[in-house]
Amino acid sequence: MALTGHCLCGAVTYEFPNPPAMYGVCHCKNCQRQAGSAFSTLAGVPKAELKITGTPKLYRDGDTDSGNTVERYFCGDCGSPIYSAIPGQPDMAFLKTGTMDDTSGFAPMFHVWCSTRQDWVSLDDGVPQMEKQS
Repeated sequence: MALTGHCLCGAVTYEFPNPPAMYGVCHCKNCQRQAGSAFSTLAGVPKAELKITGTPKLYRDGDTDSGNTVERYFCGDCGSPIYSAIPGQPDMAFLKTGTMDDTSGFAPMFHVWCSTRQDWVSLDDGVPQMEKQS
């Protein structure tokens, strides 16, 4: 059974056939700004398996702590972030889990950019935490 998701207004939808390869949480300042929240929750999916309907807009975020340009795809109508792509993993799309129809399988496997996490955010000791992206 395919996993599905969509933006707030429904103009951009997606599906993929297999469970995500990974789940994680990014605490970088750019993800905080992009999400309008304390962090961004992500589901890593092979790009080759991701079928998108609609045309998300692209923002190339080059002002990052890593120095790498992050491609941030979002709905041009409602502004919902859909996924990000990073140069270090060019075959993966990192879906914003808030857009997934079913998030019951979400369990973070890692936290990245913990050096800029919000002070009030507590992290589970059993989940790997990286100060920056490795």
